[in-house]
Amino acid sequence: MDAIYLDNAATTPMHPEVLEAMLPYFREHYGNPSSIHSFGRDARTALNRARDGMAAILGCKPGELIYTSGGTESNNTAIFGAVSAAQAKRPGVRPHIVTTAVEHHAVLHPCERLEQLGCDVTYVAADSSGLVNASDVEAALRPETALISVMYVNNEVGTVQPIEAIGTIARERGIPFHVDAVQALGKLPLKLDELPVDLMSLSAHKIYGPKGVGLLYMRSTLAFPPYLYGGNQERKRRSGTENVAGIVGFAKAAQLFAQDVAANNAAIERLRDTLLQRLAAALGPDGFAVSGHPVHRVPHIINISFFGLDTETLLMNLDLEGVAASSGSACTAGSLETSHVLQAMNLPDEVTRTAIRFSLGLGNSIPQVEKVADIIATIRRRLTYR
Repeated sequence: MDAIYLDNAATTPMHPEVLEAMLPYFREHYGNPSSIHSFGRDARTALNRARDGMAAILGCKPGELIYTSGGTESNNTAIFGAVSAAQAKRPGVRPHIVTTAVEHHAVLHPCERLEQLGCDVTYVAADSSGLVNASDVEAALRPETALISVMYVNNEVGTVQPIEAIGTIARERGIPFHVDAVQALGKLPLKLDELPVDLMSLSAHKIYGPKGVGLLYMRSTLAFPPYLYGGNQERKRRSGTENVAGIVGFAKAAQLFAQDVAANNAAIERLRDTLLQRLAAALGPDGFAVSGHPVHRVPHIINISFFGLDTETLLMNLDLEGVAASSGSACTAGSLETSHVLQAMNLPDEVTRTAIRFSLGLGNSIPQVEKVADIIATIRRRLTYR
């Protein structure tokens, strides 16, 4: 049985050219980039070259990029750093954060922890399509607001948030603006010299790069204390020996993806359309519902509720048929609890308890998505009429 992988929002397979670019830094050029001998200098050269390449792709200065272990660390660094900076600037003032109810847990959980430590957090609601209104973010701001944090692309329903509008508001008020762009990299143009964004989190393994490496963009006008202490790496902003092989792989993956964003999106859009058309033909247009914004969305994430089939049952049956999908966020996929994103969108119970996230990638094909639709139709018949 040939397996079909439709969980690319959780992670992607590594591109062969990425692995090829990384291998020399496991074998020949394995030095510590902080060492002054030739092995260390070789590693430092690769690190600098990768940083320069990422900066060119993202439209920022190389010195504004901090390498981390992934999107989660980048988010934590931005959020805790903004609060620490605010506390240092205004001692005795209770810091306030504005975020949304549909964020990834890598943003929500740090915010919850900061509430326990004495900060205030406002969780702005989203509408039934997962879209946050910029005016609602503005209405939530206070004189003591230390940070606004809003994701670019929702990882469960694919809705694209109005980052430029929110960023403009943040600039006018002089409030740092953080964007979790983990699901946006490679799908949307990220030109940081044009976007009103001060902090942005990115991750390699969502774009066919290695796991365990991420980036935090920090605008040069900001000065935050580090999140990790213990060394002078990353200009004293993130201690720990740099993951040189992973960083080289991240840069290679970004380079490959940056070349053909429009073409890649068009190919994924065709897969999406084919899957939905085939499902409509097999189940009828009323047999399922798609959650997320119909226009402001990325093509690779499709959240579909199959009425009459609960999430766990359908996922188990799909897995038995060799199809990999998920119940939503990769970090909670094992628990199969109801998606906090769908709940925050105030969708009906019939939608939230029957939802499956399919996330498409460049390794998928038209015959694969057609087969998946046919498998779902077969599962429904088997479970409904037995």
